[in-house]
Amino acid sequence: MEKKGALHGITVLDISRMLPGPFCTMVLADHGARVITIEDKRFEKEGSFPPSVNRNKEHMTLNLKSREGKEIFYRLVGNADILVEGFRPGVAARLGVDYDTLKEKNPGLIYCSISGYGQTGPLRDRPGHDVNYLGVSGLLDQIGPKDGAPTIPGFQIADIAGGGLHGALGILLALFDRTRTGRGQFIDIAMTDCCLPMLAVNMDLQRLTGERPKRSDAFLSHGYAFYNTFETRDGKYLTLGALEPHFWNTLCDHLGVPPHLSCLQLNKEKQGEIKAFMEDTFKKKDRHEWELELDQLPICWGPVNTLEEAMESEVFSARQMVVETVAPNGDREKTFGVPIKMSETPGSIRSTPVGFGESTVKILEEVEFSRDDIDAFFTKEII
Repeated sequence: MEKKGALHGITVLDISRMLPGPFCTMVLADHGARVITIEDKRFEKEGSFPPSVNRNKEHMTLNLKSREGKEIFYRLVGNADILVEGFRPGVAARLGVDYDTLKEKNPGLIYCSISGYGQTGPLRDRPGHDVNYLGVSGLLDQIGPKDGAPTIPGFQIADIAGGGLHGALGILLALFDRTRTGRGQFIDIAMTDCCLPMLAVNMDLQRLTGERPKRSDAFLSHGYAFYNTFETRDGKYLTLGALEPHFWNTLCDHLGVPPHLSCLQLNKEKQGEIKAFMEDTFKKKDRHEWELELDQLPICWGPVNTLEEAMESEVFSARQMVVETVAPNGDREKTFGVPIKMSETPGSIRSTPVGFGESTVKILEEVEFSRDDIDAFFTKEII
C-alpha cells in the first residue's frame, strides 16, 4: 500500500504568483497537500512562472475583481485549510480576500502572506525583487569579488530560502497550533526579515574580531586558503573546506605544503603566500584527476559542478534527488526530487504541472456549481 504524504487531506489555495509563494506551496504539495493555484486568466499569455515549482498542483482561472469571482472564491475558502498570497500589502484587502474577511468565513483558515518587506514597517509599500531584498538585508554586501562590486547570485536566495521555505515553515507551525486550539491564524512573511538571520555567523565573527566581514576576504569567504575555491588545469574548480586543523594538516601533508606555511593556517598575513602555493598546485592536474586523488583522503572537498553536472551526479541520483517525469505529451525530462526524506509519510511527485486553467471546471463542480453556472462564468469571463 502506497504511503501518503504527511499533509494528505490538507487543502491549500495559492493566489500568489512568481516564485516565493509557488515554491512554498510546492513544498506542501510534495508532501501530500492538495494545492489549487488560482490566477486571473489575463496572466495566461505569461504562463506560470516557473513551471518546475507547479508540480503536484491543480490550476484554475478566476477573476477576483468580479462579484461572482469573489463568491466562487469564498466558497472555495470554506473548504480550505491554508491560503497563500503574495500581493503587496493592502492589495488583498482591496480585493476582499484579506485575512480579516476570510476568517469570518473560515475561522480555522491559516493565511500566509509573503511579501518583500512585510505588512508593517517603513518599506511595506515599496515594490521589490530578490536582488533588492538581498541588498537591504546585508546579504548582497557579502557576495562578489574582494575589490569589485557586489555580485547578484545566479539563483534566488530571498525568494526561495527567504520567502518560500520560511512560508512553508510558518504554515506548518500554524497547522500544529491549530491541532491544539482549532483556530487558524495570520502569518506575515517578509523576505528581508528571513534573509537577515542568514548572517548569523558573520555577526558572531564581527563580535569576536571587532572587524566587519569583508566581501570575499572573510574567515569563511576566500580570506583563507583552507576555506576556498581553486581552479584546476582544465579550467574547472573545486572547493576546500579544511576548517579543522586535522583536515588542514592532512591536506598539507598530501600536497607537500612547506612546513613553514602549513603551520600558519590562521595567519592572515601569510594567506597570500599559502593561497599562491595552492593555486599553483591545483592547476597541475585536471579536476577529475584531483577527484580520484582527494577522494582517498579524509578531508572536506568537492567539485564546483555546473547545473548539468549536478543533474548527472550519482550523489543526487542515489538520493532520488534527480528523477525523471513524463509530461502529458509524453516527453520525458529530469527534475529535482523531494529533499525532505520521511520514513512513514514520504513526499512524492504525483503529477507534472498542469495547463493554465486546466482544473477550473472540475474544481467548480466539486463545490456544487452546475454546468449552466460554469458556462455562464466562462461567458462573463469570470473564469
